[in-house]
Amino acid sequence: MKQKQILLIIGGGIAAYKCLDLIRRLRERGLAVRTVMTRSATEFITPLSVGALTNDRVFTDLFDLNDEREIGHIRLSREADLLVVAPATANLLAKMAGGHADDLASTVLMATDKPVLVAPAMNPRMWLHPATQRNVARLETDGVHLVGPEIGEMAERDEVGPGRLAEVPEIVTAIERLLASQDTPPGGSRIDALNKLLSSSGTGLEASLAGRHVLVTSGPTHEPIDPVRYIANRSSGKQGHAIAKAALRLGARVTLVTGPVSLPDPPGLTTIHVETAREMLDAVQKSLPCDIGIFAAAVADWRPAAVPNKKIKKKGEAERTLRLIENPDILATIAGSKSKRPTLVVGFAAETANVVEYARKKHKTKRADWIVANDVSTENGIFGGDYNSVHLVMGKRVEDWPRMSKEEVADRLMASAAKHLARITSGAE
Repeated sequence: MKQKQILLIIGGGIAAYKCLDLIRRLRERGLAVRTVMTRSATEFITPLSVGALTNDRVFTDLFDLNDEREIGHIRLSREADLLVVAPATANLLAKMAGGHADDLASTVLMATDKPVLVAPAMNPRMWLHPATQRNVARLETDGVHLVGPEIGEMAERDEVGPGRLAEVPEIVTAIERLLASQDTPPGGSRIDALNKLLSSSGTGLEASLAGRHVLVTSGPTHEPIDPVRYIANRSSGKQGHAIAKAALRLGARVTLVTGPVSLPDPPGLTTIHVETAREMLDAVQKSLPCDIGIFAAAVADWRPAAVPNKKIKKKGEAERTLRLIENPDILATIAGSKSKRPTLVVGFAAETANVVEYARKKHKTKRADWIVANDVSTENGIFGGDYNSVHLVMGKRVEDWPRMSKEEVADRLMASAAKHLARITSGAE
């Protein structure tokens, strides 16, 4: 079997040093690694160190006389099985999104016909800047795969937020999954592969949501304690947003109701921003009717009974009691609706123990059609991470899905939902 080859494009950021460990781990797994370094990258780590670990030449110059005699940038882009950009700086992402080709790294990326995985890393304000978010949305639309960034402390003092390079094991996992699945090149469709996977149903129906309205909730809710503080949870909204984008790719009209997240609004769909559980329920009800309702948001179960209009001040007491009252149950409310219930209602169950058992109970008590259950224990890295491992509870039947990216979970879930609706329409169910 031909040895798989990775072309690692190293960008100019402080996280570039992690690429040394990444190269080592990839080679331990039997992968060949070639590298391209931007000029800025060579300011953080040396080509000598990189070349010693890859046991191959390091490419840095677009106008190298020897390489370009054989059109070297084309050869580099085509001989690899996968291109990986790490760290993918704001500048590199902008070049990729804009189609620029003014150095070896950007030219290779423009010339490739192979899958591309980017691992962004930058200051939180740079990551959250509207220009960067537009560029990321453009790249995702083009079929570029992302891993990270993570939320945490930055190299700069007192800087905390999204922008940390994904941990090396996470990047390795993403690389292995892309190689194993033989993902399509940029511009290709993951849905084609899912249609083949789901064709065993025997209906002969394609996974299409054309003409359907899909409603998705995503992210956390914030329940105010006072004008400054609030009750929240660790949900990043990545899974819900991925589901909304997957539904859009299948041709649906999509409404995304999202709590406070740091993610950009996906292009091509309607996004409604809310803060609290009651606001989310109101937005959902106003967005009905819909064909599919997917309730992926991590809604706060409780909220303070009273919220003062001024900040609560400390008064020297050792304890303070906060009286909580129950929030409305959005999933149960919509699933139990007699007039505007979606044809397919899908809820999420984020648990830390007895995951399937609790999901079965939720399936029954909430009257949902399906429950997507996952283990969100801290050690699993589900909240805020890029991967998920879920169980799809459909009454007495449970599907245990392997660990996969949240985008893959979204694609598989929406393709299954599309097939389900098609069977109902055709009278097969």
